[in-house]
Amino acid sequence: MKKYPLIFSLVMVISLPTFAQISPQINAMSFNIRYDNPEDGDQNWHKRKENVIRMLDFYDLDIIGMQEVLVTQLNYLKDNLPDYNVIGVGRGDGKEKGEFTPVFYRKDRFKEVKSGTFWLSETPEKVSKGWDAALERIATWAVLEDKTTGKEFLFMNTHFDHRGKQARVESAKLLKSKIAELADGKQVILTGDFNSVPESEAIQTLKSGLIDSREIASINYGPSWTSTGFTDRPFEQRRIIDYIFLKNVNAVNRFAVITEKLNDLFLSDHCPVFVQIEL
Repeated sequence: MKKYPLIFSLVMVISLPTFAQISPQINAMSFNIRYDNPEDGDQNWHKRKENVIRMLDFYDLDIIGMQEVLVTQLNYLKDNLPDYNVIGVGRGDGKEKGEFTPVFYRKDRFKEVKSGTFWLSETPEKVSKGWDAALERIATWAVLEDKTTGKEFLFMNTHFDHRGKQARVESAKLLKSKIAELADGKQVILTGDFNSVPESEAIQTLKSGLIDSREIASINYGPSWTSTGFTDRPFEQRRIIDYIFLKNVNAVNRFAVITEKLNDLFLSDHCPVFVQIEL
């Protein structure tokens, strides 16, 4: 009888490497929260913001790429998401002016190796508008180390221009170039509001090198649109313009477009896009 504990211990030791090989899951989200616009009336940020925090907490997210975030909104999110570190600058001055495309990541899960922001323009290293864009547009990025595995990966978050068709195509080309430079062979997660439908030249440009997570997920949930406005517009008038693109990931377990409302209160005029992946 006294030999049994030794045998059990040997079995446990032999089994441990098998468990160590399991890839940890990462829950990621892309979410255009809608900037704080007083003209939104009953759908204004200050009426939605508590529900936004509840939603983010509920989905137990490891990393989030947000768009249309003004500095006052960013400060509220920081205060109410204390488990996350935040990366990002305002697109208007590289500091606090204009919208951010911030990256939120769990401080207990990831270590920041390096990070930065570049402008979607012919001069990406400085504050600038690109091509036929109506506004300054940026991408925020970070190389993160997953503390559970020691692996590094590139996370990038962006918001393409809503008017400039050439700007969107050129921005897609710039992103691919920057990803090749910054990832240096690492796995990639790219989130954003691309203001482009799937068949557009901008999205097709990105897909020649990156994978749309919607297309390869084992479980796919939600509608075939991500942008609604603050209205119940007919489904045929709604579009997919928010995406999570990937490169070199092991698997996409789940993908969802989240269409939640609290009575008549929307989370945003865009739906959050959720993906569970294995790097």
